[in-house]
Amino acid sequence: MLVNQNNIDALAWDKMDNLIPAIIQHAATGAVLMQGYMNQASLTATLTTGKATFFSRSKQALWVKGETSGNFLEVQQVLTDCDNDSLLIACTPIGPSCHLGTESCFPEQKLTQQNFLSQLEQVIEQKKGEDPKESYTAHLFSRGTTKMAQKVGEEGVEVALAAVAETKEDLLGECADLFYHTLVLLADQKIELSEVMAVLQERHKK
Repeated sequence: MLVNQNNIDALAWDKMDNLIPAIIQHAATGAVLMQGYMNQASLTATLTTGKATFFSRSKQALWVKGETSGNFLEVQQVLTDCDNDSLLIACTPIGPSCHLGTESCFPEQKLTQQNFLSQLEQVIEQKKGEDPKESYTAHLFSRGTTKMAQKVGEEGVEVALAAVAETKEDLLGECADLFYHTLVLLADQKIELSEVMAVLQERHKK
């Protein structure tokens, strides 16, 4: 069930002394970032402000993730499970989610290969402002849209040639180049990978 201000009371608050575990998931990659607890007040604050807000069992008080570090969790969606006694919250993290400085409190988890594209998309975005002399990605951005589009075209041709005249390893390498340069072009145009995926999903329905 999609959780909103109108159905908070429908959650099973009585099971755990008015607390519900909340699993925080990266909205883009699907990675599990952290787990905390929410009461009705913190969930209301989360839905109202758009920033993940938890209930601290040790301090017996509400706390906004990032209120001291600046590493906020911007909420995209709040779901509850079939028993209405736990929450799955999709967030866009601003900085590391773990107090130890790692992206996730579960740093050993392995993302699926498909989700790695979303992770790469974020890395590309972060490198926009770096020194073009030090970062190939930043160098691509510095050349402008026309050059980036031209590069994608070149990589597309190289993929086609590799498919008919080269080895499997060559084709894999050229496909990787094409995917990467396409993500750079999308970032330049301020288009998220999720928007492309939405088009594919809509076509699949037809």
